[in-house]
Amino acid sequence: MSAVTIQQMADRVAALMEQRLRVGGTGLAAKMRKGGRRLPKTVRIAAEALVQATEMIKSPKLMHRIDDELVAEAYDICLRHLNGIVAADRRKGVVVGIAASIAFSLLAVAVLMMVVVWWRGLV
Repeated sequence: MSAVTIQQMADRVAALMEQRLRVGGTGLAAKMRKGGRRLPKTVRIAAEALVQATEMIKSPKLMHRIDDELVAEAYDICLRHLNGIVAADRRKGVVVGIAASIAFSLLAVAVLMMVVVWWRGLV
């Protein structure tokens, strides 16, 4: 696998991270530092393998030590996960999370009010 191909793979994963996860930065390494925690562990490990491969292609002595199959597999894992992310589902999840938080807070306040009313003997 050539250095250009590995760099193109890393650029594609970085573009998908920017598009799907809204992670800023230049290059895959910067995007992983900023938003890598949003990825599952297996995808994060695969993306780190791609980052390591892009660092290794900068040195001609290290370039022959790159495992092409590992890089291809890491690229496939990253693409499979990032292509499966849908922005509408993420927004819906955020809205549902906020609504659940508000509902739980209202329920807790109602229960607390009932306990105070019962404790004071008004019921």
